[in-house]
Amino acid sequence: MTDLQDLYQELILDHNKRPRNFGTIDHPDCHAQGFNPLCGDRVDIFLMLSGGLIRDVRFEGKGCAISTASASIMTDAVKGKTIEQARALFEKFHDLLTLSSDAPIDADGLGKLAAFSGVRQYPARVKCATLAWHTLNAALNNQAQTISTE
Repeated sequence: MTDLQDLYQELILDHNKRPRNFGTIDHPDCHAQGFNPLCGDRVDIFLMLSGGLIRDVRFEGKGCAISTASASIMTDAVKGKTIEQARALFEKFHDLLTLSSDAPIDADGLGKLAAFSGVRQYPARVKCATLAWHTLNAALNNQAQTISTE
């Protein structure tokens, strides 16, 4: 493994063991639930919004290391951003994971989310990495039903 791959693996393991922004928000402005039936990952996303900004974001759930780390890093990445910035970041992250494995990686603007670039080599794990993001999008759209990766 290269030093960069080691660093990325360490980052994902750290966010899995010590997830940031884990917990609920009392009386959130938005909330959504997500479920990955393929592996059983579950996530709830809670948001506090103000003037088009994501003032606070929290998550709860149970899932694999990729799913938990993605939710943790996502919450750090979108907190303080506008809704539009959060949606644009989701699109960039989704592209990172779903483009062909031989396509060049454009990690510009992704920060720690670039750690997930190796996931695209494992298509079944893409759903693990994007579950929290799809659930965030559902919360921003006030979707009441549970979001599924299927």
